[in-house]
Amino acid sequence: MAATNRPTELPLDRPLIDLLRTSESLSVADLMRLLGITGTAVRQRIQRAIKAGLVEQVAEPRRTPGRGRPQIVYRLTTAGRDTAGDNFRDLATVLWQEIREIQLPAVRRGLLGRIGRSLANHYAEDVQGDTARERLESVADMLRARGISCTVEAGSPERGEPLPVLTTHSCPYPDLAEQDRGICAAEQTMLQRLVGEPVKLADCRLDGGDCCRFSVNPAPGSTGNSATTMVQQQRQPSAVD
Repeated sequence: MAATNRPTELPLDRPLIDLLRTSESLSVADLMRLLGITGTAVRQRIQRAIKAGLVEQVAEPRRTPGRGRPQIVYRLTTAGRDTAGDNFRDLATVLWQEIREIQLPAVRRGLLGRIGRSLANHYAEDVQGDTARERLESVADMLRARGISCTVEAGSPERGEPLPVLTTHSCPYPDLAEQDRGICAAEQTMLQRLVGEPVKLADCRLDGGDCCRFSVNPAPGSTGNSATTMVQQQRQPSAVD
């Protein structure tokens, strides 16, 4: 299943979105009165919301009696209605706390492995390329599209890094990683599945560094062609199994 990006609203536009949530549709004049701003400001916010896929323009019969052209009004799209109630961070934190309470190490490692594999399956259609380098670049593009600062650099032979290295400059799961590094193992498993080669967490922010570095370490006999090694990779135990 391919990952989908949810439309996001800007803080400046939130009052407009909230008003449209409580009304079936509103005109520019309605929004001017309710927001207390000029028509130009209303139209600018509407255009931003339309461009973001949150609002749509429709023509409907005039509300006052008499003949005339249909009135242009604005209403939320399905995506616009779905922007409400984003409480995923709190839910993820609570779920992670429950995972940490699992006492049996083998059960906990197995669950982390399944989480990593599920994340890889979720993002798989967004990652393209035949070689480890191409797929790692594609993973970096996918992460950057989600607001995660990262780069792909040449590996350091002195450090035993024959293939490229993914460096993440911001943690995708800061609240979870602060509790323990199990989420790092799940992320390592995810990257390993997406790249199609074994991946090692070479440096970690939790150890005092300013970034996390994931190095690609080809399996013995691997040609670096991830398209062929991905099948083998799916059959191998994950980093936390």
